[in-house]
Amino acid sequence: MKNSFLKTLVVALCLPLVLGSCSEKKKKEAEPEIVSSTSEMTDEKSTTWAEKLGWPKDKKVIILHADDIGMCTEANMAAKRQLTEGVIQSAAVMIPCPSAQEFISWTNENGRTNLDIGLHLTLTSEWKTYRWGTTSNAAEVPGLLDGDQKMWHEVPQVVQNASAEEVEKEVRAQIEQAIAWGHKPTHIDTHMGTLYGHPSYVNVFVEVAQEYGIPANIIDLSKPEVLSKFKSQGYPLDDTVLKLINEYTLPKLDYFTSVESANTYEEKIADFKLLVQGLQPGLTEIIFHPSDLTENLKQITNSWQQRSWEAQMFSDPDLIHFFEKEGIIFTNWIEIMQRFKEQP
Repeated sequence: MKNSFLKTLVVALCLPLVLGSCSEKKKKEAEPEIVSSTSEMTDEKSTTWAEKLGWPKDKKVIILHADDIGMCTEANMAAKRQLTEGVIQSAAVMIPCPSAQEFISWTNENGRTNLDIGLHLTLTSEWKTYRWGTTSNAAEVPGLLDGDQKMWHEVPQVVQNASAEEVEKEVRAQIEQAIAWGHKPTHIDTHMGTLYGHPSYVNVFVEVAQEYGIPANIIDLSKPEVLSKFKSQGYPLDDTVLKLINEYTLPKLDYFTSVESANTYEEKIADFKLLVQGLQPGLTEIIFHPSDLTENLKQITNSWQQRSWEAQMFSDPDLIHFFEKEGIIFTNWIEIMQRFKEQP
């Protein structure tokens, strides 16, 4: 059954959930269709998760969420600064990576336990030479490891080789490792979208989130235009997945997207403003991958320029003024869960 998802997943690697991005031409061509679909299909009487959680109707409620923290020192430095300055609301740590424990230790220090620090549950190791293995015992999860005893580079490789049981063992090991280091994650999400790569993986994601009482970045797919958009991009959202998401008992996102790549910093800011202006009212998580620029970062990833800009942009006075002008409400997963628990 897994093999039927592999061709779909190759297309899905173009999704915002995955680090790779589509070409600029493809992005520009797709935008009018998405806007048209949204304007025609959105039910004005539908209730967003932002409304369900007590925010005003017709407001855009956003989580600015830093991914890939713990991957390297440069990612940690950027996230620490952004969180301390209060210009972003949330971040998630890759537990198997070399700098994860250092960031968790920083989180545990006095005055920082109120930060929204989750786990970027990691089942891939995508870079050419800078790589990592599993948190769980390698002998117990052989399907998660390649010939170099590192996690697979790509999501389809994981789906081809790893059982749901192995995925669950590794996911639980990462959560338990964070707890052992002194931090219970405030939320969980999925590196490169791997936990959405197969229905059996989605089942693990949902069940583990509910068991631990830790919210996952589950998107509400009950609105036709949202489901249509993610399906059109190749995501394997079959009836099994839709049922799992529909029955999920913790709060959901109305929408999920990412900061786009750009040729210049100015273009990146301009494109991001358009992205925010194009959002529908509701609860949206926007992910990005900040890292301070060093020669070491350049050796790790060819996305170093985008990551460097993403370490700068949310402190930019122009962007801060834009958020104020647009009336954006910011939140994080801690507040979301507080509001959720206070519901009658």
